[in-house]
Parts: sequence; structure tokens; C-alpha cells
Amino acid sequence: MSQSSQLHKTSQLHDFSTLELAQALLERLSISPNDWHRLKSNRKVRACEQTAAALVFLLSEQPEEAQTRLEQATGWLNRSISAPPCPDHGQKKHS
Repeated sequence: MSQSSQLHKTSQLHDFSTLELAQALLERLSISPNDWHRLKSNRKVRACEQTAAALVFLLSEQPEEAQTRLEQATGWLNRSISAPPCPDHGQKKHS
């Protein structure tokens, strides 16, 4: 990438608030419904998602929610939490 295109991208970022940038990061890092089963137990993906959510809450003046998300991110990283089973798995279909 050339230096002029890098400068252009950097100047474009100044058009957005810090909260908008954090929200965009959260959107980028969130697991899509199509990828949920594949990524629900990926510790790095889940920690990134929760950390981005914490940043959004912190910038939105919701420090308690931010702390909860940071604790969840830490839990993913230190392996103290894991993904719960899917709610629709294990249920028998009634015919």
C-alpha cells in the first residue's frame, strides 16, 4: 500500500467518532449466525468479540457492562469458561 493511500485511509478514520469505530470493530469481530457452530468454541475469536463489546460499553458510559465483557474475555483466554451447548441440540423433535 502506498504512503498516500495509507494517509487517505487514516484521514477518513478521523471522520468517525471513537464510539463509531469501536462499533465497527465489534461488528467485524462478532460471530455471524452462519459461523456460530464453527467458531463458538474458538477462544481467540470469543475473547476478541467480548473485548470489542467491552470497548463499546465503556465508550457508551456503561462501565459495569464493560467490566462484565472484559471478565468474559479473560475467561475465554484463561479457559475458565467455555461455550454452552446449542439450545436446539439434544432436543427430540415431536412428530
